[in-house]
Formats: sequence, structure tokens, C-alpha cells
Amino acid sequence: LFGEKKGKKKEVATLPSHSMSFYFIFYASRFRDRLPGYLVPEFYNITLWPRLKPNPNSNLYIFTGWSAVQFECLEATDLILIHSNKLNYTEMKDEHFVKGVSVPNIKSTWLQLQTQYLVIQLMGKLTPGQKYQLHAQFTGELADDLAGFYRSEYKEDGVTKIVATSQMHPTNARKTFPCFDEPAIKAVFHLTLIHPTGTIALSNGMEMETATITVDGETLLQTTFEATEKMSTYLLAIIVSDYIRIWARKKAIKEGQGNYALNVTGPILDFFQAYYNISYPLRKSDQIALPDFYFGAMENWGLVTYRETNLLYDPETSSNSNKETTVTIIAHELAHMWFGNLVTLRWWNEVWLNEGFASYVSYLGADYAEPDWNVKDLIVLDDVQKVFAVDALVSSHPLTSKEDSINLPGQIMEQFDTISYSKVHTANLTMQDNNVSLPRQVDAIMNRWVRQMGFPVVTIDTSTGIVSQNHFLLVPESNVTVESPYKYEWMIPVRWMKDGATKDIWWLLEKKGLNVDMRTGPSWVLANINVTGYYRVNYDLGNWERLFSHRASVIPLINRAQLVDDAFNLASANYKYLLCLQIHIREQVLVHFTFIIHPNLRSAVYCSAVAAGGEAEWNFTWSQLQDATVASEANKLMLALACSNNTQLLERYLEFTLDPAKIRKQDATAVITAVANNRAGQNLTWQFVTKNWEHMFTEYGVGSFSFASLISGVTARFSTPQELQQLLDFEEEHKDAGFGSAALAVDQALERTQANIKWVQRNKQDVLQWFRSQTGN
Repeated sequence: LFGEKKGKKKEVATLPSHSMSFYFIFYASRFRDRLPGYLVPEFYNITLWPRLKPNPNSNLYIFTGWSAVQFECLEATDLILIHSNKLNYTEMKDEHFVKGVSVPNIKSTWLQLQTQYLVIQLMGKLTPGQKYQLHAQFTGELADDLAGFYRSEYKEDGVTKIVATSQMHPTNARKTFPCFDEPAIKAVFHLTLIHPTGTIALSNGMEMETATITVDGETLLQTTFEATEKMSTYLLAIIVSDYIRIWARKKAIKEGQGNYALNVTGPILDFFQAYYNISYPLRKSDQIALPDFYFGAMENWGLVTYRETNLLYDPETSSNSNKETTVTIIAHELAHMWFGNLVTLRWWNEVWLNEGFASYVSYLGADYAEPDWNVKDLIVLDDVQKVFAVDALVSSHPLTSKEDSINLPGQIMEQFDTISYSKVHTANLTMQDNNVSLPRQVDAIMNRWVRQMGFPVVTIDTSTGIVSQNHFLLVPESNVTVESPYKYEWMIPVRWMKDGATKDIWWLLEKKGLNVDMRTGPSWVLANINVTGYYRVNYDLGNWERLFSHRASVIPLINRAQLVDDAFNLASANYKYLLCLQIHIREQVLVHFTFIIHPNLRSAVYCSAVAAGGEAEWNFTWSQLQDATVASEANKLMLALACSNNTQLLERYLEFTLDPAKIRKQDATAVITAVANNRAGQNLTWQFVTKNWEHMFTEYGVGSFSFASLISGVTARFSTPQELQQLLDFEEEHKDAGFGSAALAVDQALERTQANIKWVQRNKQDVLQWFRSQTGN
């Protein structure tokens, strides 16, 4: 606990425990999970000096910092509440920037851990309408935890190199400097970085000046950046490295791995400037590939950060899928330069407005950059079908939550899930039917999609003409405990065709709201043309048979994928007409592989080779992974190692995930999940996770995006009562510590396991009988 009188340094002091209790109780009623709003920042002056070598005494990598934030006082107060986490303060003072105006001295300071507030108690009150500056000097650890200002390591030509980089989103700026760390509280940032000679410093703005300075006999560089636009704290980016533009490892750039990203960035920026009808507001648009990064990428304004696999592309070894990933992720992040950065959500309960929209327009930007790919068709496969799987659970959640229910960092991180990113409703709301002018009903339509969880299944009976809707649930008999003011009814645009000819749109408003004359005879009916509506479709048995037996070329391409996905999932949910639905594979394709393996086939070939081989093959693949210089190639090899049928090798591989020198922290979840997806490794993985949960919970961070993915991935195949009991025991054992951002994932894992058990019990005999009838065995 630190206190300081203006102009005079005070020794660090610690209050007795009983005094702390008194202060906490006295002020508890004044603390909220959100900042009170009576102090409004205008700008920050920040100087940071990251050490790229460990301290010889502590062996820790550290950074030191100096900051000043100027803010206006709106209401009289004797408390300054500002976010801070894991920083050690050596000096602090409160100043008035107008001479002659007295400033109350700092009486005491302390950290409120739950809200991550640095609480500064003053001797008197600040005056409304006046502006003040809070100055602080501090030290933090440049840790390898992938959050805030952190350390990334890699090897190049046998030499270990260090990158100081940042990930402020969503609540980690406070881990770098004291700040008002909420998305709506925007300010201008003036940044200076002190860094070793031979390195470059990057931030959101252009570099204004780099000078040589001497500190304690050490020659260093000091780079000053232009002031940023007024922006949220989570968009700040700070990097010190020896990279070159497009920013990446020197060797990767020399090999041309940044060329593709450079070629598509310009066209994508041009597209969004025209799409938004607003010019790109900054003077630069840097992009950097980092060896260690939890997220896929981050839309820092003017300096976008990426995992190497998502920005770098090698035409010799990368697949078409890698190329598609690169262009769509670049488009997603650049879309944020306007929608998210220029215009920002007020609070984290509306994450879908930011991420869902960026997910949608990323396909538009990628389509502009690569017009021959038909990349927009992938929305259904990559987003809609993926989010259906989660949104069919009663443990799902609406797109928007109540603002006061999302406060703490763990709750904020939970919002960044498949629902927020992929639940994209693209129906054309300007369509009209014969009776209703729909534009004036946009609120009524959208609220049903935004404020209630889940989605409907539209059932069409072509023999009677009855069209109805129901809340689609993976387990139809589930008890939905979350009430909805809309009673889980949606206003649904039903586009349809008959025998290939497109018909008028219907608007289905109630559970049994339409009776349409569609007596088809030998004809077929197909609804939700091109999957522009967010719902599944079920038909009577006769129409299903006509659809599956008809020539595929007449049915739109996207709907072919929809029919297969809907059929399987409706069968899983035990819907009428589809129980043991028979889908025949009529052709088998034999692929001939040569020793020089095509990039598009490498994932399958590597996995098959490791699965068929033994320890020698596994060790060879591991050695190839160590030597890989292309990130996408390394990723293929890393996942292939999880394909082994040798349980001892899989156990060894799981243990590797606890050692960042073998498996990077950013990749640990992917490796563990890959082993769990291997039938031979499913039980091993669950035993590994339960045994090492406490270590992983601490080491990977309660708030990491991958943490929820770990729970979901490891339990995805659970389908027996024994596995359900293991999951319940796991939940009970760790309920006191909680699961942080993975709490919702645990609920979903329990529900999905229960659904899998019911499906197996209900259908296993029918499925077994069908297989026997087809194979004679």
C-alpha cells in the first residue's frame, strides 16, 4: 500500500490488517464492479522500458514504466478509482495542471482485488469542473502469460530471441499501466518506448522520433510515437522486436511468407473504405505475426497482431485452407478499424455487435480480394453450422446480456464465444409480405433474435401445407429454465423453392402460423434458400426422400450442405421422420499419394502416417516439427502427433503441453483437444486434465479464450453415464475455486453429455441393426 504527499516521496507503507478491514468495510458501499464515471480521462502520457534480458538477481523479465493521466472531475470526490493489476508502484502523486489551485494530498492507497481497482484516498475532495493529473512510476513482470505487456520467445538460426509485445483486450491494459480500463472510456495516448539498440519499437501511431540515450551507462534507443486517435484502452498495442515489415521474423519475411498478406491488405482496406463510406482514419496500417499469441488476431488500431499461422503464408508448403484463413482473418481485423475501433461498443454485454458483424463482413472483404473463390459460401460451414451446435443447448445464452450481469474479467471473457462471433442473422429485413410493412417492425423482429437464446426449427408438411416452428433443442425434453418474453417464438423469413423455382417469402410469426397450399405430388420443396435465415428445416418423410433422391445440381450449393447438416442434427434430436435416417455413400474416392505431398493433403497424410506408425515415426514427426520454419506447416505436424494409436506416446505428448519449451502456451489447448479427439487418447486426456487441472487453471489464466475451448474439446465425445459422473465429480471438486471464463463451457459439457447419453440409449439398437443389414456382419 503506497501513499504520497505532493512533491515529497514517501516510503512504502503497509496498513495493519485491522486497519485494512476498516477501510474496506467503510468504502465497500462506494465500490462497484464498474467505474462510477465521475472522472473522465482526456489523455495518457506513457513511457515503458521492457527488459529483453532477465534480471540477474530475480531471473525475471521486467518492465518499468512512468505514466500520467489527465482527467476531468465531474463530481466532488475524495476517491480516485483506476484499474490496476499486478503492478508494483514506487512513486505516485496527484497534480493540478493549473497553477495556483490546491490539490488534496494522497492519504493512502490500496488494491481492491476483485474489481482490480487501485484505490487512492485523498485528504480532501477534487473539485467538479477542474482537471487533474495522476502520475505514477511502476514496475511489472514481462511474463510469458500472453496478457497485457508480455514476453514472446522464438529461435532463429539456433539463437533464442525475445519479443516484448502486448494483448490488452479485453481487460489487460491495467496490467501494463494504471488506466480507466473500460471500452466506453476513450482517451488519447502519447507513448514513448525505451528499447535496446538493434530493435524496433512499434505502436498504434507513426514513429515520430528515435533517439539514442544513455541510462545507467547503457546505450538505448528511445522512440516517440504520434498521438493516437481517441480510443479505448483495449486497442493499445506496444511491441519491441528486431522484425521487419510486414512485421515478422526476418527469416520468414526473406522467404516471402509475408507477401500474400501484403498483397491482399490493400484491396481489403479499399473495399472497407467504400463499404463504410469513410476513409481509413490513420496514417499507417501495420500487421505483425507473433510466435506466442492466445487469440487468432487482435484489431489494435494501426497495429494488428496475429498468430504466425494466421498471417504468414508459404506457397510451397501452406494449403489452400491456410490461404483462405489468412485472407478472412485479415479482413475480420481490418473491418474492426471502423466497426469496433472508430465506433465502439459501450460495454462488453454487446460483444456480438463488434465480433458478429466483423465475422460477417470479413467474408465480403475476402471475397473482394479473392473474387474467384466464392468465399462467401463458407459462412454456412464455418459459422452458422458451428454456432448451431452450441445454440441448441439450454445452457446457451442470448446475443445480448443485461449490462449489469457482465462485470468481472472472467464474466467479460465468457462473452467471447461462438455465439458472439458466429450467430449472424442475415435476413433481409426490408422485405414485405401482403399485409405488413416490415421496416417499422425491425425492433420487434430483431429483439426476438437478439434477446432470447437459441433458434427455431421450421417444420414443413408438404402433404397438409402446415408450416410451424419450435425451439430447436438437442434434447427436446430439456427443461428450459431461462424465461423469454417472446416465449421462444421468432419472426422467421422463410424463402423457399419448388422444383428449382424460387417462390415468395413467408413470414412465420407464431409456432403454428401458416397454412400454405403446397400439394406437391412428385415435386419437392426446399426452404431457407441459401441459408439466409438462422434456423433449421424439417420436412415430412416424402419430401425428405424426394430431396435426397433428386439431382443435386438443381439444389443450390449452400443448401446441399444445409440438408446434410440439418438431417444429421434433426436425427440426433430425435425428430419425427428422421430416426435412423439412412444416408448412403455411393462413391468411394481412392487418392494416390506421392512422396512429394501436396499441401492440401498434408494434414491427412501426416495424421495417417503417425497413426499407422510407431515410436520411430512419431519421433521423426516431432523432429520435423522442431525444424519447421513455416507456421502453417508446424501446425499440421503438431496436430498429426496427436493421431498416434500408441497410448504411451500420447501420454508423453500430453505431458509436453505442461512445458512451454516443448509446446507453446498458445498451442497447449489445441494439442490437448487433438489428443482427446483421438479415440485412443480420449480417456487419457480426461485423466490428464483432471490430474493437472490446478496447474493448468493457474498457468493458462482464468481469463484466456482457449480455456473454455479446453473444457469443450476434452469432453466433446462424452456419451456414457460413467463419463457424466466423472464430469459431475470434477465440477463438485473445483466448485469453490470456480472455472473463470470456462464456467459456461462446463455447463454446456454437462448438457451435451446428457444429450449424447440419451441419443445412444434411444438409437443404438436401430443403428446396429442397420449396419448389420448393410454389411452382413
